[in-house]
Amino acid sequence: MTISSPITPSQVSFFLGLVPVLIAWLYAEYLEYKKSSLPTKVRHSDVNLVEVGMGEGTVREDDRAVLLEGGGLQPASPKARSSSAFSPIFRFLTMDESFLIDNRLTLRAISEFGVLLAYFYICDRTDVFGSSTKSFNRDLFWFLYLLLIIVSAITSFKIHHDKSPFSGKSILYLNRHQTEEWRGWMQVLFLMYHYFAATEIYNAIRIFIAAYVWMTGFGNFSYYYIRKDFSLARFAQMMWRLNFLVLFCCIVLNNSYMLYYICPMHTLFTLMVYGSLGILNKYNEIGSVMAVKLSACFLVVILIWEVPGVFELIWRPFTFLVAYTDPAKPTLPVLHEWHFRSGLDRYIWIVGMIYAYYHPTVEKWMEKLEETEVKLRILIKSAIGLLALMVGFLWFEYIYKLDKITYNKYHPYTSWIPITVYICLRNICQNVRSYTLTLFAWLGKITLETYISQFHIWLRSSVPDAQPKLLLSLIPDYPLLNFMLTTAIYIAVSCRLFELTNTLKIAFVPSKDDKRLLHNLVTAAIIFGVLYSLSYIFLRVPQMV
Repeated sequence: MTISSPITPSQVSFFLGLVPVLIAWLYAEYLEYKKSSLPTKVRHSDVNLVEVGMGEGTVREDDRAVLLEGGGLQPASPKARSSSAFSPIFRFLTMDESFLIDNRLTLRAISEFGVLLAYFYICDRTDVFGSSTKSFNRDLFWFLYLLLIIVSAITSFKIHHDKSPFSGKSILYLNRHQTEEWRGWMQVLFLMYHYFAATEIYNAIRIFIAAYVWMTGFGNFSYYYIRKDFSLARFAQMMWRLNFLVLFCCIVLNNSYMLYYICPMHTLFTLMVYGSLGILNKYNEIGSVMAVKLSACFLVVILIWEVPGVFELIWRPFTFLVAYTDPAKPTLPVLHEWHFRSGLDRYIWIVGMIYAYYHPTVEKWMEKLEETEVKLRILIKSAIGLLALMVGFLWFEYIYKLDKITYNKYHPYTSWIPITVYICLRNICQNVRSYTLTLFAWLGKITLETYISQFHIWLRSSVPDAQPKLLLSLIPDYPLLNFMLTTAIYIAVSCRLFELTNTLKIAFVPSKDDKRLLHNLVTAAIIFGVLYSLSYIFLRVPQMV
């Protein structure tokens, strides 16, 4: 097996950390098997564990102790809570049997996560599997996408009867099922665009990314405005969801954070929503205060992205985080990619916040519309639909059809138009907005994982920080069979990574215990520091001999 890039201390650190966890998990499974084989033993170690995904049932996270805290996945005793920070680490290193059994499922999740990342490395950094070139066939591209829509419509069409949280009636304007479906069908086209190098839909992909950022503004504003939860735990859970997987991909694959530009973009705009609502949050209910906050957001964006030199001045101290050099374009400034990517969608997150703020008002208006006389209701809906279609047509003719370089200049100021047109048409009728294709909604839940995973187990770059210009080839010379197999593995791995990310979030990011959260963070930093130091020594010693 040939490795295509030099080994780094971070990669060795990952390996040094994964191996003992794998051994501990296998030993814990053996202990559990041995215990369960005894009929007189009472099995209790994992009775209360429930793995949940995003949007599923609630779990009493505060009652779950974690590996770093020493209580496994069972309620922690007062003694365990008062013990030393390094007591669980000592018990782990000494292979304490009761500790391993209590933490068996956490160890399993860490091990599985590590093995999947090792698979990423094997696929993208070694010659174990081959590569093939991308090719675009318009007929095949649209055949596959429309076939997926037809299959989804036949097998996963669903009518939802959820009630509005504001009025209690079945309005369902921009409901969660709908936005997840929206993310799903966009993500499929986004991924196919990369796989088949479908450059002719570049402008559409720009709109899709803008829609994702719009949802960042819309979703986060809705949560913080309604729940008023600005706690450290909520912030940590949000950052974990956005950056946990990408952080380990950067470590294992030796890539820059900016290679996965969607992650820093969403992190930045999420932080800006959090900051704008969190500052003086007790006054958020006052309309004039909210108007000032939204105006301030626009002014900040104008200052940073529109005034020459300000962007570089502000972001230069964070170069270590957002710098990126494409091996194919080494002469570009290291902040060029971040400036370009973040600048394209610099306003749309604020538009999402505005739409979220007026969401209850629009729902009330729609509620009244549904109660009006039939002919008037049809007339108003027809007028809205025709107006939306006309605006969409004009945007398509005069903006969308521009070449990509010219289009990018207009995109930050016009991306809200097709998004608004889609929202209007998708929600114009009660029946239409209550229907979803659940297959796309399911894909919409794992967009972050499918976005990151595509770089390494669906496509290939072979070297750090390179754009994935090749395809992973498991079945050489059979492109369609290879597409089928790699896609099946890729989707399955992405789905599992989504579940593992949330499982480990429950284990390591408590929702109601800030002290334990900081405790876990410090412990993790110490462990990483020790592993990195050892790795650095291991790599340096052979060079010194």
